[in-house]
Amino acid sequence: MNERHHHAVYVISVFAEMAGVHPQTLRNYERSGLLSPKRTSGGSRRFSEADLAALRRIQDLTNEGVNLEGVKRIMKLEAELDAVKEKLAATADEARSHVAETHRQYRRDLVPVRNTIALFIDAQRRQRGGM
Repeated sequence: MNERHHHAVYVISVFAEMAGVHPQTLRNYERSGLLSPKRTSGGSRRFSEADLAALRRIQDLTNEGVNLEGVKRIMKLEAELDAVKEKLAATADEARSHVAETHRQYRRDLVPVRNTIALFIDAQRRQRGGM
């Protein structure tokens, strides 16, 4: 996600209105560890687009009947899964790069096996014919 997505700009009242929840609900979610808004030097909460996406996920899960502890566990597992997917993609990219580098290092002066076999058979025929 880009830097702007995590830029905390919304005060709690605006954020609550955008999300359609009461500010106290946001405080409860923060207290339970589901949301982590940034704080100004004066201690005021500031929410970002990433916080809004997290809140939407919380709402989806609670609407499906998941309690807050379940939501917390699900979101933690989803974050871990995202991290593993990113690492897997990076590892696959690295592997493709290594394979490509290996292919670039192949010796171009070597004769392919199918041609080598034909040359060997021709040489044997000449040897027998020369005897």
